[in-house]
Amino acid sequence: MTNLIKTKRGLDIHLSGKAQEIIGKTLISNVIALVPDHYNGITPKVVVKEGDVVKAGTPVFHDKNFSDMNFVAPVSGTVLAVTRGDRRKVLSITIARDTEIKYENFSIKAISGLSGEEIKTQLLQAGLWPFIKQRPYDVIANPTKAPKAIYVSTFDSAPLAPNYEFVLKGQISDFQTGIDALAKMTTGKVHLGIKAGSESTDFRSVRNVEITEFSGPHPIGNVGIQIHHTNPVNKGEAVWTVNVQDVLFIGRFFNKGIVDLKRLVALTGPQVINPQYFPTIVGSNIQAVVKNSISNKTLLRFISGNVLSGLQVTSDGWLDPYASQITVIDEGSEIHELFGWAMPRIHKYSASRLYFSGIIESKLFQKIFGKINYEYDARLLGGKRAIIMSGEYDKVLPMDILPEFLFKAMIAGNIDKIEVLGGYEIAPEDVALCEFVCTSKLPLQLIVRDALDNLKKEVE
Repeated sequence: MTNLIKTKRGLDIHLSGKAQEIIGKTLISNVIALVPDHYNGITPKVVVKEGDVVKAGTPVFHDKNFSDMNFVAPVSGTVLAVTRGDRRKVLSITIARDTEIKYENFSIKAISGLSGEEIKTQLLQAGLWPFIKQRPYDVIANPTKAPKAIYVSTFDSAPLAPNYEFVLKGQISDFQTGIDALAKMTTGKVHLGIKAGSESTDFRSVRNVEITEFSGPHPIGNVGIQIHHTNPVNKGEAVWTVNVQDVLFIGRFFNKGIVDLKRLVALTGPQVINPQYFPTIVGSNIQAVVKNSISNKTLLRFISGNVLSGLQVTSDGWLDPYASQITVIDEGSEIHELFGWAMPRIHKYSASRLYFSGIIESKLFQKIFGKINYEYDARLLGGKRAIIMSGEYDKVLPMDILPEFLFKAMIAGNIDKIEVLGGYEIAPEDVALCEFVCTSKLPLQLIVRDALDNLKKEVE
């Protein structure tokens, strides 16, 4: 019998602009970029120069701390530039892609004939290792440290998140191969998190995994929440996590012998016309995907990912390697409201039910009339102030930790308290809802990111 875990803590944010389950034409920009800052915690050493010809799978740079960890070109073409900033920091490596992608051919065997170490070596060489992340610290997995378990969440509960059941259609064989490869690299189990009530037979038919069903509001789809409720991370332990589409990358590699980094991206948000799915590739320019699908408003915010934890990018920025979604919302800088928060505001959402929209959010209203979607914008709607001990974080974070005390310890840089209060389990995306409801308007995700980086530096 499948395990079932339920939680009532969390918050589902109803945002307009969910992607229809339609696949548009392939949209890949003529120039592709690799941005080292997209990979937290690495120090890049570039191994190509302007004018070099590369194929998909050719190493472009590697991590100075792990020289075997390659970061490879997603396409074939010619290196346009290696852009550097202050103190020669590598900002990006851009590649003018060929019309038809040529691939590096890797000599590989069937998964059944490979050991865990051989699989690890192949993934490091092929540039697929960066798609395996770890807890603690929410960074690229340390290849020298074996995980006690590996987690894959098959659903995303964030606002307007893509439907991975739809994304996976026709690709289950590659997904199964990716799972089999991951299973070889741990002495523990590969855990597959499935949304309770889901009727998908594809995910339920996957072998070599332990399936757990999860029920509740966002962030129940976050892999960190699933780890916390099934196999918490303690000091000295490591758990690896892999996104569904990144499992496909690994599966394609062992099935075809090439590095194929194409992915299906959901273009979403209230400022998107006919939101749907588009095939593109890691590192593509955002403009190539959104240019014919957005409203005529001049001041828009483009987010690589979801509105809670995605990366803000410019309209000509780059799709980060972990994103399966692009969200477009209004900046809100041209919106002026009479009396602001004092107005009834039936068209604005309030987590504290401050506005009349609280009636619309009631269970009785939604049962009769259905759920209402809102058109959010990017305004902060308030100023930063001292942290308030109100218990509001506990309502939206389904983890048995004390978030307010943890955040205070992180701000103070108190390593001992961070360890005791659950710092090894948390990741920035897990506290995105805390940041959303925060009365103090604190940048909690940035606070957690900086604290985890410092914790890793001090402890390891």
